[in-house]
Amino acid sequence: MYFYSNNLIAKVRKHIKNGGLIAYPTESCYGIGCDPFNHKAIDKIIKIKLRNKQKGLIVIAGSKKQLTKLVPTSILYRDENELNRYWPGPFSLILPVTNKVPKNLIGKHKKIAVRVTKHQLVKQLCKNLNLPLVSTSANKSGFKSTRNYRECKRQFGKQLMVLPGITSFNKKPSTIIDWDTKKILRGK
Repeated sequence: MYFYSNNLIAKVRKHIKNGGLIAYPTESCYGIGCDPFNHKAIDKIIKIKLRNKQKGLIVIAGSKKQLTKLVPTSILYRDENELNRYWPGPFSLILPVTNKVPKNLIGKHKKIAVRVTKHQLVKQLCKNLNLPLVSTSANKSGFKSTRNYRECKRQFGKQLMVLPGITSFNKKPSTIIDWDTKKILRGK
């Protein structure tokens, strides 16, 4: 099992703290991420992806605890047993937001898509940064997602810090489920 060195984690921490973007392997593809509370960094992601500002972005975490600034803790505790059926895993759940969530993170929506991953590198990254990460596919909107380090470096160059690693080889992106209605919005 591959893990990031303390030296690399320190560089990533400094980069993210300064509003930088990273690309990292996730369950199905490389993802682009940043601090989900950094308004300017979120705008950078929207710009380099050529993404519609109204769409909103997913946030990935290494544990439910890392979501407490994004999602009301009452929901995380009230629905804990049911949430545990989906997490950790490839399910992004649409949940209510706290008042700490930047508006550009959720776009035109009143809720947020969040996921607790089982990808070991992402878990390590989130744990050592003590932060969940924005997680959107590493591609320009409308184009195929990048699946490896080399593709990501070629497509984005110096616009972001690309971390080494492999995806978990899921063929499809995470399934997105509206928590209130249980309606599947993407996937399965």
